Amino acid sequence: MTADRPPFPTRLMDTALPGGGGRTVGPERAGEVPHVLYVRFHPAPGEDVYQGLLTLLGEVTPVVEALPPDAALADVRGALRYFGRDAAGLAEIVRVRALARYGVDCTVGVAANPLLARMAAHEAQEARGAQEPGAVRTVPGDPDAVAAFLARKPAIALPGVGPATARTLSTYGLDSAARIAAAPLSTLQRILGSATARRVHAWARGIDPAPVTPNAPARAMGAEHRFRHDELDPVRRRRALLTLADGLGVRLRTSGQVAAAISLTVRYADRSTTTRTRTLTEPTAHTPALTAAAYALHDALGLQRARVRSVALRVEGLTDAGLASHQLTFDPVDEKSRRLEAAADRARARFGVSAVRPAGFLDVA
Repeated sequence: MTADRPPFPTRLMDTALPGGGGRTVGPERAGEVPHVLYVRFHPAPGEDVYQGLLTLLGEVTPVVEALPPDAALADVRGALRYFGRDAAGLAEIVRVRALARYGVDCTVGVAANPLLARMAAHEAQEARGAQEPGAVRTVPGDPDAVAAFLARKPAIALPGVGPATARTLSTYGLDSAARIAAAPLSTLQRILGSATARRVHAWARGIDPAPVTPNAPARAMGAEHRFRHDELDPVRRRRALLTLADGLGVRLRTSGQVAAAISLTVRYADRSTTTRTRTLTEPTAHTPALTAAAYALHDALGLQRARVRSVALRVEGLTDAGLASHQLTFDPVDEKSRRLEAAADRARARFGVSAVRPAGFLDVA
């Protein structure tokens, strides 16, 4: 059986994709073959299982981009001939192996670039519903098929367009991908600004030049909080972020690592997501610094009436704490905060992680 072939050889992939990258371009090239998989795992796996699922994807292609806590991108362009299947066929192989080895099903979007693959996966999940999450949805590569796929999509369905941007566009009658694509770029630039307008205009036409970038999942760690009900209260969302940042800070310090960046992923009631990343002033494992960055990312989204299903934090660019530098200050508050943090870590090591918690800690139960 084709699915039982040995792991895909990196040398062959390097021949097919010079530089080891999987550069993906928009479908403006006629007849481009779909070759990007956006894989969403159900139910959300634990960290160990997630690492195993990434290894499973690596058996199909070495060009895998981890998107913790429950998704990944894979560029299978160089694997199509090796396996003798199209990208949708490879997606089915991934589903079978994930179910057999880990009991985890997948929703997979297949398209010519990451943007369309994400949207295809979301559409497949919506069509099947929560009771039957696993499915494969393919967007053909020709421009007419892409235009038909995007025709009735609302602005909020475009990955990267958050609630605030969608509301702004709707104010001007640009409430669908088709209307955004038909609007003059100069009009969008007056509404959104030059850089954002160019990105949104391209997304509305199904163009995404972003590559699938192989990353090192071991150089990142994440955590997620799922609310019991769709959360409208920004105070409870901030308490959840404090809880996640505190847990990540403890894990970083326990493992002797510091993080260079932090990402926030917000999942909404309609299962769409928004992800934002911020580079930290300096690599750190200090909980107040992580919390402040998480709050800033959350506040920048402007989620006034958004119904939030879950929030997730991910710290990236992990390095050995002994190799990182720290800018000394004469601020007694910062010095006191770090001493208290060290004392709290000693208490946790002796009495358990729940021995010391921040005042605004949000219980998971």
